[in-house]
Amino acid sequence: MKALIVAASPSNEIVELSHLAASADLVIAADGGAAVALAHGVQPHVVVGDMDSLAPDVLDDLKGNSVELVTFPPRKDETDLELALLEAVRRGATDITILGALGGRLDHALGNVYLLTMPELLGRRARLVDGNVEGFIVRDEAQLHGRAGDTVSLIPLTPEVAGIETHGLEYPLRRESLFMGPGRGISNVMLGKRARVSIGGGILLAVVTHQEQRKNGR
Repeated sequence: MKALIVAASPSNEIVELSHLAASADLVIAADGGAAVALAHGVQPHVVVGDMDSLAPDVLDDLKGNSVELVTFPPRKDETDLELALLEAVRRGATDITILGALGGRLDHALGNVYLLTMPELLGRRARLVDGNVEGFIVRDEAQLHGRAGDTVSLIPLTPEVAGIETHGLEYPLRRESLFMGPGRGISNVMLGKRARVSIGGGILLAVVTHQEQRKNGR
């Protein structure tokens, strides 16, 4: 099942939201993300969070349209986006796209990137999308889709990511390691429409920056 999660982006210009929502089986808003979704003409199926970022009129609108509200107390250990991800998993989502999770506060952006490493997401496709940029975790092997000239950055999220092998990138890695800290994996380039990255151990973040913003989710 394909799910779209909308977080409370500091920008209202998420042009791909309506396109991704149209192809999703389930649309979940993380608290203030509900206002972002509604502003783009998208009504979420579920809103998850403590609801502290939603104005009373927005809450009334959601309730009036029978949108399911999964409410948590403000004093909690998880972020609203984390709870939304867990809700998507609970409902059986196997393909999860997250919008509105980058930009704004640095701590939120970094925390949202690390949410991709949650054990609950093992075996599921999960990615962060922000305009023409998408980021996802490589635990074993991943296919990259884009165009020749698109930028690919490979960033270790563990002290070492070992046995990295790439195909279809301008600067190849042949069973080599990348280490947390140095920027060796930044700004590689796709040679065609597809590339492949495999690793032998660790957790790797792949960030693909497309030359042109894509609206169809691929």
